[in-house]
Amino acid sequence: MLACNRASGTVSLIRSGASAVSLPMSIVTSSQIRALSAEPAPQEQPQLIATVRTTDSLLDAIAFSRGRFAVEVNGLSTLYLPAWAEIGRVIEDCRSR
Repeated sequence: MLACNRASGTVSLIRSGASAVSLPMSIVTSSQIRALSAEPAPQEQPQLIATVRTTDSLLDAIAFSRGRFAVEVNGLSTLYLPAWAEIGRVIEDCRSR
């Protein structure tokens, strides 16, 4: 899931998974590989959250990845996600203030 926080100028990448500590999260696109730190969500649902600035080129790499991009977190199965147009729309909407 992608979540926009316009007030802070960030986009959060959220995936299911439980952990009591931060875990490395890697985003793999057709043009970029980036390591992020995924924090446990402060909610009841088991989620991990990595946050990037709306100006980060990683968001463009995700939106324009050819076909799919991957979300890898140590100890969890890798997610292979389609780079659908909705991702680009969330990013652009979040960037416009």
